[in-house]
Amino acid sequence: MTSIYDFEARQIDGTTVSLEKFKGKALLIVNTASACGFTPQFGGLEELHKTYGKKGLVVLGFPCNQFGAQDPGSNDEIAQFCQLNWGVSFPMMAKIDVKGPAADPLFQWLTTEAPGLLGSTTIKWNFTKFLVGKDGTVLKRYAPNDEPAKLAKDIEAALA
Repeated sequence: MTSIYDFEARQIDGTTVSLEKFKGKALLIVNTASACGFTPQFGGLEELHKTYGKKGLVVLGFPCNQFGAQDPGSNDEIAQFCQLNWGVSFPMMAKIDVKGPAADPLFQWLTTEAPGLLGSTTIKWNFTKFLVGKDGTVLKRYAPNDEPAKLAKDIEAALA
């Protein structure tokens, strides 16, 4: 796999989408959780979506229950929570694993392309973020505590 466009993802409604659908757009891919200390970042992610969506940014949320069992709900429950509590209108995908032997191939690739501290390829917690350029290559990885608003300059550069 050489670019993001080689992957598919299952949307939260169960339908599969080729990420090639987003060719020419910058992507911000985030593993999310509904009951995490970082859950308020949904608001910031939605702001990025509203601010930069028309300029070519797509935020993709991937719920994950691997960190402190902080997203135990069904896909339907997660979708409802995100929309009702945070007004999320960016695409949410189906719940996946982002680490370990059952990690989704997309996240295996993302973590290899943009390792974390000291070259670690594992995701340590909810709300790890990956910025992908319009050409499908991974530009940068952000830690869970990196607030979405602080990504604005990098997003603007990726959209330029």
